[in-house]
Amino acid sequence: MSIPPPGPYADAGASAVAGAAVPPADPLALLDDPQEWPAFGRPHGAGAPGAAPQDTAWESHVVLGGMHCAACALTIEEALRRVPGVLEADVSAATCRARVVWQPGQVLPSDWMRAVGRAGYQAMPAMDALAREHRVREHRRALWRWLVAGFCMMQVMMYAWPAYQAMPGDLSMEMEQLLRWASWVISLPVVLFACGPFFSSALRDIRQRRVSMDLPVAAGMLITFVVSMLGTFDPTGPFGHEVYYDSLTMFVFFLLTGRWLELRLRDRTAGALEAVMNRLPDSVERLDGEKGGFTRVATRRLRVGDVVRVLPGEAFPADGCIVAGSTQADEALLTGESTAVDKPQGAAVTAGSYNLRAAVQVRVQSLGEDTRFGQIVALMESASLQKPRLAQLADRIARPFLIGVLLAAALAAAWWWPTDPGHALMVAVAVLVVTCPCALSLATPVAMLTAAGTLARSGVLVRNLQALETLAGVDTVVFDKTGTLTRDGLSLQEAHVAPQAGLARDEVLGLAALLARHSLHPVSRAVAAAGGADLTGWSLGEVQEIGGAGLVAAVQGPLAGTLRLGSPAHARLAPQGEGQQAALSLQRGEEVIELARFAFAEELRPEAVAVVRQLQQAGVAVQLLSGDRGGAVQRVAARAGIDTAQGDCTPQDKLERLRALQQAGHCVAMVGDGLNDGPVLAGAHVSFAFGRAVPLAQSKSDLAVMGDNLGLVAQTLTLSRRTLHIVRQNLWWAAGYNALGVPLAIAGLMPPWLAGLGMALSSLLVVANAARLARDQGNARALAIPSDAPQPAPIPLEMA
Repeated sequence: MSIPPPGPYADAGASAVAGAAVPPADPLALLDDPQEWPAFGRPHGAGAPGAAPQDTAWESHVVLGGMHCAACALTIEEALRRVPGVLEADVSAATCRARVVWQPGQVLPSDWMRAVGRAGYQAMPAMDALAREHRVREHRRALWRWLVAGFCMMQVMMYAWPAYQAMPGDLSMEMEQLLRWASWVISLPVVLFACGPFFSSALRDIRQRRVSMDLPVAAGMLITFVVSMLGTFDPTGPFGHEVYYDSLTMFVFFLLTGRWLELRLRDRTAGALEAVMNRLPDSVERLDGEKGGFTRVATRRLRVGDVVRVLPGEAFPADGCIVAGSTQADEALLTGESTAVDKPQGAAVTAGSYNLRAAVQVRVQSLGEDTRFGQIVALMESASLQKPRLAQLADRIARPFLIGVLLAAALAAAWWWPTDPGHALMVAVAVLVVTCPCALSLATPVAMLTAAGTLARSGVLVRNLQALETLAGVDTVVFDKTGTLTRDGLSLQEAHVAPQAGLARDEVLGLAALLARHSLHPVSRAVAAAGGADLTGWSLGEVQEIGGAGLVAAVQGPLAGTLRLGSPAHARLAPQGEGQQAALSLQRGEEVIELARFAFAEELRPEAVAVVRQLQQAGVAVQLLSGDRGGAVQRVAARAGIDTAQGDCTPQDKLERLRALQQAGHCVAMVGDGLNDGPVLAGAHVSFAFGRAVPLAQSKSDLAVMGDNLGLVAQTLTLSRRTLHIVRQNLWWAAGYNALGVPLAIAGLMPPWLAGLGMALSSLLVVANAARLARDQGNARALAIPSDAPQPAPIPLEMA
């Protein structure tokens, strides 16, 4: 197994968990240092508090080299699961990544990475500079192989052309033999260099006694070359009638063209997930407490409390607080909005966001998996390694299908052998090449991962890849109200100052705001935000907050007494009208003076009406379930255009209503963000949680909306339907291509070069079709209405 030089691991130390000395010549053993494990993984599950890294199971992510198909993924999974101490192993053929859960007391990273090497593949830590360098090298080698195959193909075609055009007697035996020898010489670089990956993979399969998609292709290449070589060395023998160097070089060129373009497209589409996950810088400037200057260190060496300097254009390496300087940050990853956010001194910054304007110094407050970026990466890594049902079906049939391909090729050769042995072998080659199920194995995962990458760039994280397939069939969407259809807080709709107060309006509002600032209740925040005059000559005594009632404090100034802000009953006043009310009063002995009345409204999100309309136009029924009072819920539903709404719902009521819809045959998606939404989010077919939702809601959801724009729900539904449509197109194309190509190949009507072209085009078409989902991002974002859109009229709440 080829391992790159240690590079960033040079300072890691080579001690294993047991403390035994490790030979410095073994670069993989450098990864056995527990200090290196967080660089490509995290503790798995809940370990004991304060437990050492080696006492807790670890979940590591690695990038794999040398794999091309679903059969390769199954092979690596089997090799990893056979290693004692490896608890789980999941491999994605579409992303060439693996997730490995292992127990440090039984196995170390070098052990299970060597198992991958013994299976014939390469494994290296994910989210590391080595992985990116390896990808660049792979692209460069693939390009060189393609160029060599293309140049040699043109030369071989030049030598083959006279034999095709010559009439009987035009070419002498010596001239024809010379052209064959020239073609043989030109074909050698193709066989020895350009075909290298196919032959090495096939040899690995033979040694491991398994079948992958490269085995029939490599067998076809080898058969074609050997038959042509026999015809060159012995022109009077059974295979001397014709040589096939032109067919060999052509279908090798076509296969490499398709594989190289496929690699580029996959990096550009499904690779968007990896682009998001690799946003953190490899190194950062850290303040040296002893020398007083900044020195550049690896990001994984940072500790909480360190002060780092982040330059313009760099990503913030951790969550922290700006202690010197001011700038603007791009937080699109966290909110889905590309607008720059001002970051003055003292402002909080988040890992993975970009510093846009000026160098700032940041004190590190949280690192790795404790950051919001770390949580996002964990969700994306989990999703990228999941296999939807359609992909699992393709994986299951891949190996039996390949065995059937080999048998079909053998039977086709046996059928044609009595007629012409050379032609019989070429028929077998055509069958081997044309039936390779690369397109079938790529049809589902590439489309799903492309959609997940597109949504990630828009601000929606797919926690469960299967949810995209399920979401496409949703016919009912159920919304929570507060914090989902409406904003989290309240707005002051009306403030009525009592004439008997004897104070100016601004003075009364200022007095109310002075008291309200001592509470975080939504009503208090709305009163405080209303402003008012800056008061001089007024002072408050100790402020008390009475739960469910309001605030009370002694006040000194032009008026003296007990100031009360809260419900009318708390203010010793009678309620008036409907809706959410608050009152401000001054009590002096038994006398209660009404100062002001406040009416509040719950703000409907500006995009809510349009989102509900779009869902309904797409044939999706929309319902509203909320724990708020029925009158308020009905008013919100009417304003949003929702016909079916129910208030006064407990969490159990919501779950029972959801199950009733499911039992009636509906496929239901739930959108919520509150603590009481956890059970119903878990019970829905598909669930959305806004990114600012409580952790329980996020843990039960299939998709997390990182911003505050409800339009992302409609965007995701639209894209999921588009994704499933493309998946079905890909599967029908793969099946139809094989149904047409196999009979033509068996009948001898498809030469090997045409079979190679068909195979390359089928895989390329599947990936290119999936790439259209990335272009759908701009169209889908039109559904996500900007947050500064005109605000619908506030909706009064029923009095609490």
